[in-house]
Amino acid sequence: MRRCFTRRQRLILAMRSSGLCTECGNSIHPGFHADHRIPFSKGGQTLLANGQALCAGCNLSKGNTMKINLREWQQSARKKAVSHYLSSASRIFVIDAAPGAGKTKVACVIAHDLIHAGHIDRVIIIAPRSAVVDQWAKEFAHVTGRHMMKITSADSIGAITADICATWAAIRGLADTFQDICASARVLVICDEHHHAAIEAAWGASADSAFAEARHVLVLTGTPLRSDGAQSVWLGLDAFGGLAQPEESMFKLSYGEAVELGYCRPATFHRHRGAFTVDIGGGETVTVTGDNTPAIPASHPAPQVLKRVVDFYRLAQTPQFGADQKTPRKDGYQGTMIACASDKLDELRLEMPEAGGLVIAPSIEMADYFARLITLIEDTEPMIVHSGHPNAERRIETFRVSRHMRWLVAVGMVSEGVDIPRLRVLVYLPKALTELAFRQAVGRVVRNAGPNDRSRAYVVMPSFTTFEEYARRIEEDMPASSLVRGDGPRMKRCAHCGGENALGASRCVHCAGDFLSRQANFRACPACSRQNRVGAAECLHCGADMLPLHPITLLEAARDGVIARGIEIDEEEVRKAEEQAPAIRARLARSEDETLARIFSTIPVECYPAIGRLFAERGESEGQTEE
Repeated sequence: MRRCFTRRQRLILAMRSSGLCTECGNSIHPGFHADHRIPFSKGGQTLLANGQALCAGCNLSKGNTMKINLREWQQSARKKAVSHYLSSASRIFVIDAAPGAGKTKVACVIAHDLIHAGHIDRVIIIAPRSAVVDQWAKEFAHVTGRHMMKITSADSIGAITADICATWAAIRGLADTFQDICASARVLVICDEHHHAAIEAAWGASADSAFAEARHVLVLTGTPLRSDGAQSVWLGLDAFGGLAQPEESMFKLSYGEAVELGYCRPATFHRHRGAFTVDIGGGETVTVTGDNTPAIPASHPAPQVLKRVVDFYRLAQTPQFGADQKTPRKDGYQGTMIACASDKLDELRLEMPEAGGLVIAPSIEMADYFARLITLIEDTEPMIVHSGHPNAERRIETFRVSRHMRWLVAVGMVSEGVDIPRLRVLVYLPKALTELAFRQAVGRVVRNAGPNDRSRAYVVMPSFTTFEEYARRIEEDMPASSLVRGDGPRMKRCAHCGGENALGASRCVHCAGDFLSRQANFRACPACSRQNRVGAAECLHCGADMLPLHPITLLEAARDGVIARGIEIDEEEVRKAEEQAPAIRARLARSEDETLARIFSTIPVECYPAIGRLFAERGESEGQTEE
C-alpha cells in the first residue's frame, strides 16, 4: 500500500474537517499535512478511516521524537511559527516573551522542525554576547543534535559547520560571508535580543544587508521597542510608536502571563530612600533626597553648576568612605543598600539555599567599591565581572554553576541573554537610566529555577521617579495574586540534601548538615537608642525615622571642576578661586568704586584667577613694549 494519500483523499480529508486542523482548529492551507492517525511505520494504512487533516505545525509536533519537554506556551508558539513559515509568504515571525520564559529552547525546536521537514538547510543565530553564543550552541546541539560554529569576531572562526552562532558585533565584519551563505542555501536566521538592530545603527545595517536573502527570520525579544524610539530592522512601528507586527506572524507572552503560569518568579521592588547633606561652601549645606529638588541659594556664585552636581542619582553613585578615606562606609547610602539586599538574600536562601544576588554598578570604580562593601558586611568575597577583568565570561560561568557563591558584581557584563536561574536579588545602580536596561536587569532575577521554586525576586533600587515609574509598569503587568506579600518562609531547606527543616533548626534533621548563619548588622535609633537592623526605614521600637543623612563635602566628593560662562575650569583652579574670593570682595568694598563692584558682581568667582592672569599678561606685554 502506498505511503502518501492521493489528491482525492486529501480533498476529502480537508472537506471532512471543514478546512480546519483536526488538532488545533486553525484554518489549514493548500499545503496542509494529510496525516496517518496510526503511523504508517507502525502498520497504519493509507485509508480515509486512518487519515486526518493537520496544519504543518501540529503534524511536525506529532511526528517529533525529541525527548524535549515544552511548556504550554512554547508548544503553542512552535505550532504557530512553523505553520506560518510553511504556509505564508511572509518570512518573518516574532516571539515576544518575557525574559526567562524559555525563548531559546522553543527557537531551537522550531529550527529542528523546519530542518526535519526539509524546508531549510542551515541555521544562523545572532546573539548579543559571546557568553550567550556558548549557551545557544549548547541548547541547539541538545535539541537538534547538530553542532554550531561559534563566531564572536571576524578573527575568531572555529571549526566550520553548516550552522552558525555569531555575536551582533561579528556580523559587521562578515556581512559579505553571511550574505553569500543566504544566497546559496535555504537559511533560517534566529535573531536574539532584536532591540540591538536599530536600522540606523551599524549592527542593524549589517544585519539587513547580510540576511536580506534568508528564507526565514525568527525574531526573539522580551523588549521589542528601543528606549530611543528608533525602529529596528525587519520590524515596523505604528503611528503611536508601538510594534506594528501582524497578529498572524507573532506570538506574545507578557511578564504577567509568565508569572501567572509559573514560568517566571514575581518581583518585589524595594525603593531605597536616601538623603544627602551636601557642603556647598561658605558654611552652607543643602539636603538632597530622591523626591525633592534642593533650593539653590541665590548667593551661590555658580547656581547652574551646583544644580547639576547635587542631583540625587549622581550622589547615590558617589562612594562614601570612613575617616581614613579608604574604608567603605557600611552606614553610607550604598552600604545600607547592600545591607537590605543581604538580609533579603539570607531570607531567600532559607528556602532556596543556592540563591544568589547581582549588583549592577555604574563603573569599574564603583564595582570594586561594592565588592569591598559586601566583603565588609558579609565577610565573604563576591565575584566581580567587568571589562577590566580577564576571562570575564569564564567568571560568569563559574558563578552560574556555583551553589555557594552569594554575590556577582557586574558592570555591563550581565544583561540580556545571560541565564543564571539562581539569581534572586538585584541591587540596581547602573549608569544607563533607560527602561529597556531596567527591564533587562530585572529579567536576570526572575527566571524559574525548577518545579519546586516558590521564591520571589527582589530588587533594591534608589528611590527616585525614573526607576519608580519603570517598576510601577512592571507591577501593573503582574497578576494581582503575585503582588500580595507572603508572611515569609515557614521552613528552611538544607543546601546539602534538600530536606525541609524548621526555621529555628541549626542542623538538618535528615543529613545532620549544619546550617550556616551570618552576624546581622545593627545601628542605634537616634531617638530611643534601641538597636535596629541596618537599612531599617523606621525604628521598630518607637517609630522614629531611621533615614540617615549621608554627609558629602561638595569639593571633595561631588565636583570635578565647573563650567562657568562657557569656560571649563579645572578643580584645582576652582578651589584657588574660592580661596581668593573673600579677599577680592573685601578689596572691592574698600575701593568704594560702585562701577567696578557692579562688574565683578556679574562674574562667577571661579573666573577670578583667569581674569588675574589676563591682567598679569597684559601688564607684562605693556612692560615689554615700553622697553
